[in-house]
Amino acid sequence: MLMRTDPFRELDRLAQQLVGPGTWSRPSPMPMDAYREGDQYVVAFDLPGVSADAIDIDVERNMLTVKAERRPVAKTEDAQMELSERPQGVFSRQIVLADTLDTERIQADYDAGVLTLRIPIAERAKPRKISIGVGSGRTEISG
Repeated sequence: MLMRTDPFRELDRLAQQLVGPGTWSRPSPMPMDAYREGDQYVVAFDLPGVSADAIDIDVERNMLTVKAERRPVAKTEDAQMELSERPQGVFSRQIVLADTLDTERIQADYDAGVLTLRIPIAERAKPRKISIGVGSGRTEISG
């Protein structure tokens, strides 16, 4: 079995506890993957424990903004927290999209704690063949 240790994991956890949860004015970052798949770009955000109604996706010009809020789990009066490592609060990520992407047709799916956005490449940005005219279409300009 292969084990990977991260010497800074505990330091990151302590820093998060000191700084506190993300707020709408100071959100925490969220991890993401981005890749091209055929004629579209796919961006996947990890948002475990976030309900779909707590996710906000906006596009303004070429700026994509994703915000999400992980709310505390409701506890009973007699519950006593022993360990809390899952971050709560507001998470946000902004991505500058290229002009070659069609921001009017973005598709968003949320499944198993992963928000997946599929952004198609605009038709004007796809490669195309240009035909060459031959023969009698020439005109000479004299002046």
